[in-house]
Amino acid sequence: MPQRTTIVVTGAAGFIGSHVAAAVLARGARVLGVDNFDPYYDRAIKLANVDRLRSLGAGRFELAELDICDGPALEHRIAEAAPEGVIHLAAKAGVRPSVEDPVGYTRANVLGTAGVLRAAERAACRRVVMASSSSVYGNNAKTPFAETDPVEHPISPYASTKRCCELIAHTHHHLTAMPTACLRFFTVYGPGQRPDLAIARFMRLMREGRPITVYGDGSMSRDYTYIDDIVAGVLAAYDAIDRYGYRVWNLGSDRPVRLDELIGQIAEVTGIEPRIERAEPPTGDVERTWADLTRSREELGYRPTMDRREGLARQWAAVRAVGA
Repeated sequence: MPQRTTIVVTGAAGFIGSHVAAAVLARGARVLGVDNFDPYYDRAIKLANVDRLRSLGAGRFELAELDICDGPALEHRIAEAAPEGVIHLAAKAGVRPSVEDPVGYTRANVLGTAGVLRAAERAACRRVVMASSSSVYGNNAKTPFAETDPVEHPISPYASTKRCCELIAHTHHHLTAMPTACLRFFTVYGPGQRPDLAIARFMRLMREGRPITVYGDGSMSRDYTYIDDIVAGVLAAYDAIDRYGYRVWNLGSDRPVRLDELIGQIAEVTGIEPRIERAEPPTGDVERTWADLTRSREELGYRPTMDRREGLARQWAAVRAVGA
């Protein structure tokens, strides 16, 4: 991408957004970061991410603190930046909280995404890449999950909003011809991971000598994907989407792990034996995720490389470094 290109990254103060924004800056582009600092977790964590981006950007990173559901403000700010494209990562996060607040999740994720797409159209952007989620697959019996599999049975409000966003994106492309990609992220981990997610939470509690809660018998499995691999996939999709028009791609590791095995690996990396308390699985959680990467490999050259133990070790080192 040309040095003077501007890219909008929504959710830029968050975990994935801040890593993606840093990678865009490393390419020499300017970044307009958009974030409303949702109070789902500590604002100080997000402010630290923004500070790092400002340092990395050397004048090429700008933050717009606004709500993507505020259509006029969003359209004005994006038009003012005259960006080449948008990487839309802002969302109200979390499967379990969405069960308690389906209206709030629908507003932020569905209405917000519609607003981002409208703003991109009015600013004459050349492309949009947006985050979807592996949760759209629900409890599909077939594994691994492929982009061509049926996704009509999401089991949480969060998953439903992400599937709605994919449909809105499809319509957006149909009406505007703007190349538009939807990326189904499979559980992302690594330094800076959201504090509510399992690995970050387990590491923090184990370090504090407190018990960790394990839902079910430990057989639940997830396709954990390291943040650097996700970032590489996002940028590859941004570069490739103009060849496809509208496309859905999985971004995972293709190496699912059971929860009990994951906890064992965290114990090895940290040197701390966990104290485990068991609870019933919460409503809305899927039993397994597993990414079929055939399409992503063939069309994006996407090949995740991070070994899980090494990724866990890097996340643990980051936790220790910040005293979290």
